[in-house]
Amino acid sequence: MRRVLTLVAALSLALGLAGGASAQTTATNDEYSAFQWGPDQINAPEAWATSTGSGQTISIVDTGVDLNHEDLASKLVAGATFVDCGDTSCGNGDWESGGKAAGAPHPHGTHVAGIAAAITGNGTGIAGVARDSKIMPVKVLGEEGGSFEDIARGIRWSVDHGADVINMSLGALPGVQALVITGVITDVQDAIAYANSKDVVVVAAAGNDFLSICGTPSSDSGALCVAATDRLENRATYSNFAIKEDLDAVAAPGGAAFLSCEEDIISTVPAEAGGFCTRNVGTPGYDFYAGTSMATPHVAGVAALLTAQGRSHTEVVDVLKATARTPVAETRGTYTPTYGYGIVDAQAAVAAPVTTAGSTTAKKGKGGRK
Repeated sequence: MRRVLTLVAALSLALGLAGGASAQTTATNDEYSAFQWGPDQINAPEAWATSTGSGQTISIVDTGVDLNHEDLASKLVAGATFVDCGDTSCGNGDWESGGKAAGAPHPHGTHVAGIAAAITGNGTGIAGVARDSKIMPVKVLGEEGGSFEDIARGIRWSVDHGADVINMSLGALPGVQALVITGVITDVQDAIAYANSKDVVVVAAAGNDFLSICGTPSSDSGALCVAATDRLENRATYSNFAIKEDLDAVAAPGGAAFLSCEEDIISTVPAEAGGFCTRNVGTPGYDFYAGTSMATPHVAGVAALLTAQGRSHTEVVDVLKATARTPVAETRGTYTPTYGYGIVDAQAAVAAPVTTAGSTTAKKGKGGRK
């Protein structure tokens, strides 16, 4: 029996936009950059003068991606589908791919992909955090969630086909929602360890349960747990948060939820997906979501800026933690239960000295791309 592993679902908003969008400083000509407060909170535009993530690939292990989206299509590399497929891929990572168990297509993965690395500076849509990185769509979740087996397959496939960073905006509560069948949980843990052994950075969502715990796999060794903040840099009310100091955890913009559209995170969605907040931008294909699912790709994008500088996966995590900032206290790299090591700061991270090079031996084994 395979119990369902639910995705860390975006807390989609059912309220209208309250007033006009506040002016942002995201330095691009993208049509909806004025709605993007997330990149500004993590100082992504200021980091682009040092690194844009060029030559890097971010795997979106999720519900698949709309391969024809105007703000994503030219950024995509080959993907895979592991939903009701058995041991091998039965698709290309498209949001509508997969076997019968996949159910109706879900826009979640498309939204996550845009935050991480949407086409930037094209006068259309939004700006991605890793503006010059590629996107690898890997579908492991269907309408009703997925399984740890499929997630593990997606992680390993990503590593073997050239991913530098793996984003997992998904998860379950350890011991509550998580699978207990022998070997299943360890499949994912082993897959994360395999990714780390090949010098791949793994980031995962903390969860939206307002609990003092990072869900699995974000709490597993080798993964960086990501909690969510709102526009005012408070921890989002729904966000799980790390309570253990020995856990690798940071925070990033995820939106407020339940307030107004502009308080959440705008990103790409399939045009046919619709959405209440879509009407506020006037163009199908964009919507506002909230959740730790949205916070995680902000961090994945910054991780790609760092791997582009030749840093190892361990240095990437160390730098993200050391340069993260805690609001009010104005400290950096200091652990608190609310923010983990702090809100990720892309500008400070890319400015940190490069002390350890990525493993060229390991990366040569990643699909021959490195």
